Amino acid sequence: GEFGVYLVSDGTNKPYRCKIKAPGFAHLAGLDFVGKGHLLADVSAVLGSLDIVFGEVDR
Repeated sequence: GEFGVYLVSDGTNKPYRCKIKAPGFAHLAGLDFVGKGHLLADVSAVLGSLDIVFGEVDR
């Protein structure tokens, strides 16, 4: 996956604001759309097909 990086500068050599978004966030956000209409038992299979690494989205 690819990381989303958001940097804001205030003119110095250090960033004023830095945000890094892991690719799993976009996949996890789509779970509501993909899992709608399925049974709860099927959601685990849908979640497995999205290949989300929870170590990167648990923050």
